[in-house]
Amino acid sequence: MSADPQGALCVLSGLPGIGAGRLRALCAHHSPADALRRLAQGDRLHHMAERACRPDLDDIRRAAAELGPIADAIALAVRRCDETGTRVVASHSPEFPAQLVHDPSPPAALFVRGRLDALGGRRVGIVGTRNATAGGLATARELGERLAAHGVTVVSGLARGIDAAAHTGCRRGGGIPVAVVGCGPDVAYPRRNAELWEWVASAGLVVSEYPPGTAPDAWRFPRRNRILAALCEVLVVVESRERGGSLITAREALDRDVTVMAVPGSPRSRASQGTNQLLVDGAAPLTSVDDVLTALALDHRREGTEPYDPRPRPGGVQREVLDACRALGPATLDDLVEAIGLPVTEVALAAARLERSGWLVEAAGWFEPAESRLR
Repeated sequence: MSADPQGALCVLSGLPGIGAGRLRALCAHHSPADALRRLAQGDRLHHMAERACRPDLDDIRRAAAELGPIADAIALAVRRCDETGTRVVASHSPEFPAQLVHDPSPPAALFVRGRLDALGGRRVGIVGTRNATAGGLATARELGERLAAHGVTVVSGLARGIDAAAHTGCRRGGGIPVAVVGCGPDVAYPRRNAELWEWVASAGLVVSEYPPGTAPDAWRFPRRNRILAALCEVLVVVESRERGGSLITAREALDRDVTVMAVPGSPRSRASQGTNQLLVDGAAPLTSVDDVLTALALDHRREGTEPYDPRPRPGGVQREVLDACRALGPATLDDLVEAIGLPVTEVALAAARLERSGWLVEAAGWFEPAESRLR
């Protein structure tokens, strides 16, 4: 009997040192079960997968070997998913969110609890500081409630403070919530949000790129913010200090051409320093829910379930480099220069821009199109 592919993907994604980029590289060239077996037994991987895993490949191999029998590890992962109501959605699956298909940094897989069709409606993200003021919490609750009353899905991170207030308001308004979390979809964090967490999973959707049981390590939260931003049509920052995760989310949204709005605050309040700076930098001010509804009415690019590709269309030398990579498969810069016949500086610059915009993946000097999907 062949190994359960979702269970194998769950185990593979949970290995120490396996992030989204390495998981994509492994699963672009191996099935999850085959990649696990090769790692555990010390067998050779496809050279692009090996390059992507360096310099941590030996540590990853040791972690895979410590799992014991791979079949048992996969069976345990399947059981844990079943017990927690978690589904594994690979990037090649028709269920994979359309908003992430062409993302510059897509997850290789998602671990979800709830309804994926929650992403089919109009979607507004509401984020902000964990150390919110009473006024900020009231604003987030009101926004969540009134947007829900207008049929808008409220997207947030289920963190303490503004995030939780937004989903509390959404609940009051009878709305559909979506939460993007920085731990396993079954690990309620903070614990005070456990009841709210369960409501989101039952009424809407909890999304993670980490398998069940994954601890809420601090470094995971900045990484999850790119997914939160990509799932929004409009992102609202209610309160933010001069540094913080909500500003990271705002930058990720701007990188994806998602409209960012900010609630103005007192210049004397530290909780408003980040939002006021967003306004200085060009974010749209939000003074009523009508401002958000107007923004949604003016922009339908990310509406619904059809994939929206925010990447700039390659032209000129970039187009030649991308076509050459598609024809050659994994290629070095020298390979591309020889194929195209242009100076190395032009080819290198074009390849770097294609990699930055999400058209190419680079691993240790080898380039390949970012079009592979899990098998």
